[in-house]
Amino acid sequence: MATIKEVAKKANVSVSVVSKSFNNYKDVKEETRQRIFAVAKELNYTPNINAKNLSSKKQMTIGLISSGVLNDNVKDSNAFDIFKGVYRAVADSRFDLSINLIDSKRQKQQSYVQYCRERNIGGAILQGIRTDDPYYKELIDTSLPCVVLDIMNESGNGMIGSVSIDNAKAAEEIMAYLLERNHRDIVIMAGTSETYVNKERIKGVEEALRSRDLKLTDLPVLEADFSEERAYLLAKKHLQKERPTAFLCFSDLMAIGVMKAVKETGLKVPEDISITGFDDLIFCSYTEPALTTIRQDFIEIGKSAAVLLQAIKENKAANHHVWIEHQLMERGSVKTLSG
Repeated sequence: MATIKEVAKKANVSVSVVSKSFNNYKDVKEETRQRIFAVAKELNYTPNINAKNLSSKKQMTIGLISSGVLNDNVKDSNAFDIFKGVYRAVADSRFDLSINLIDSKRQKQQSYVQYCRERNIGGAILQGIRTDDPYYKELIDTSLPCVVLDIMNESGNGMIGSVSIDNAKAAEEIMAYLLERNHRDIVIMAGTSETYVNKERIKGVEEALRSRDLKLTDLPVLEADFSEERAYLLAKKHLQKERPTAFLCFSDLMAIGVMKAVKETGLKVPEDISITGFDDLIFCSYTEPALTTIRQDFIEIGKSAAVLLQAIKENKAANHHVWIEHQLMERGSVKTLSG
């Protein structure tokens, strides 16, 4: 493998110019940069990534910190799709990608700031992080550029951006969908109360009810922590005493748990009980019946997060929050009741 000195000699430039070219310094002409890249390719030269990061004043590595990949549910592909989107955007840039996968149960043992500093990371994307995580609060108080997913940044820190769908609007739409089909005895299968998305979805449900002179306090709200198994147990226990017409679930995984409970009780979906989900995971089209849900484009969320982070790093961000479009996917799990 060639050395940086050999590349510099053949390209007729100094070693520092070669180094600057690979580290994206603006004082190198693009023509010169491309000539150096061509010579490097010809000589099979690959810069040392660690040395490049340590020498780069601009810190050309982006960190993806995710607590969603190591969960125990193989049906949950959200984090992987977000990773795909981030990777696609970073692969088309001059940045490198460093990945830190966090076990959510051990999350409080990890310092994100320390992780970024040790690897000379110039910006981070945070996925699956809770707002009550002390290391999240530490990170958004630093000068490190960050983009958080599914959390609206209210810190006032101009180096922090966020990407999400409009969770309140999406929840309002799917609640209105049930109400328009004459459902009133609805169970809300909520997620984890401390999470931003759960709070926003509750707001959306409340808005849909308010527009029809109804109140959330009139409906059962069961907190299943976005867990399929917990949703199954809570739904089965509830169905032993009550017979609602519908379950509105804040995730597809919880909807699958509710479906299982309904069927084990001897009831049918949607003939006896209607069910809605949230996310549009790949299996939603294959359940029996297929699940009515809110679709999130997780690949686009990941891609937009990486693009926004690069814009923040370069002081080019016109907006610090990016809304990704969602879509109500109408399938066969909801029945229209007689008026």
